[in-house]
Amino acid sequence: MEKENDRENAFFEDLVAVRRRLHACPELDFDLKETVGIVGERLDSLGIPWRFVAGSGIAALLEGTGPGRTVLLRADMDALPVEEEGDDPWRSKFPGRMHACGHDVHTACLLGAAGRLTEQRGNFAGRVLFVFQPAEETSGGALPMIRDGLLEEPAPDGAFALHCDPSRPAGTVGVHRGAFRAASDMFDCVVRGRGTHGAEPHRGDDVIAASCRVVTALHELVGRTVSPAEPAVLSIGSFHGGSARNVLPERAEFSGILRTFREETRIALKAKIRRTVMNIPDVLGAVGEVSFTEGYPALVNDPELADLVLRSAAEVLGEENVSVLMEPSMGVDDFSFFLQRMPGCYFLLGTGSGKGEDAPLHSPRFSPDERCLAAGADVLAAAALSFLAGDYQK
Repeated sequence: MEKENDRENAFFEDLVAVRRRLHACPELDFDLKETVGIVGERLDSLGIPWRFVAGSGIAALLEGTGPGRTVLLRADMDALPVEEEGDDPWRSKFPGRMHACGHDVHTACLLGAAGRLTEQRGNFAGRVLFVFQPAEETSGGALPMIRDGLLEEPAPDGAFALHCDPSRPAGTVGVHRGAFRAASDMFDCVVRGRGTHGAEPHRGDDVIAASCRVVTALHELVGRTVSPAEPAVLSIGSFHGGSARNVLPERAEFSGILRTFREETRIALKAKIRRTVMNIPDVLGAVGEVSFTEGYPALVNDPELADLVLRSAAEVLGEENVSVLMEPSMGVDDFSFFLQRMPGCYFLLGTGSGKGEDAPLHSPRFSPDERCLAAGADVLAAAALSFLAGDYQK
């Protein structure tokens, strides 16, 4: 028993060391030179062959004892352009960059799962595809990796991923069945018209007033066209127009986001946004234009694989540390692109201290309780083994 405790302590301390190395070198988007160096070094030490996919993405394949299913485990590696406020010795060495969303935790957990599964490779048939993904916070790294052949050979049969949740105590897991993260769309609007002196508004088109009416109408779209029982969010986050108090400008601009779960609602609301932006200025003599940038699709967990994660987590952490999440999140994650192509489950890993004072994700003070690391690694490994053993029927 003492040897087992020593082994587990060594495993935990190793994960902490890896996570702190990753935390100290936060990198953005696809530019992950130091990060992939740490990941590749660890995979080499485990004897797991790996390759680059879509530039800085990494795919590593662990073979079991023979033919069987292939399970995909994914971690995102990129950081955020946030100035860290903590004073830990392992704080970011790059000004203006920080692992404020916990992707250093995700990567360390997946490397820990790789270690666990390497030890078990003589006890399972099939293959484990470890995916270390860039650019989740920006343009999205999942789709470029898929387009670069990530899922072609072998083609995974199921997928799992975790995400930090500082609102939950470290050592706990939360799992949602069904649609869990929203689809995202961004829109940029311009209203153009004749500029004029502020004292003579009748000689121009007052694009600021027209834009304000558009914004007000947009804010009413969700509440008056979407069922109150269906989650959807439309928010305007920026508004710019004019440069002097006594001049009515020729142009005003505003931008926002749309978050939905149902594809029918997503399409309908985008059409309503377009008509609102174009028609209201037109009535007032101005011209409205809107352009959309499509983000990630909705992330939908397979209910049966969600139950598999619940069982696996309960075995590893104890039933008292595992809960079913009843409400979805309006946040987004491009793990959804994987779940469009195969069944899977994306779950939350508690990283909070349990004292109720933990900074939220994307905060410059975000600091996960490192006791979460072993829990995350073990749940990923347990879910993979359960899936490969056939504890899920298509």
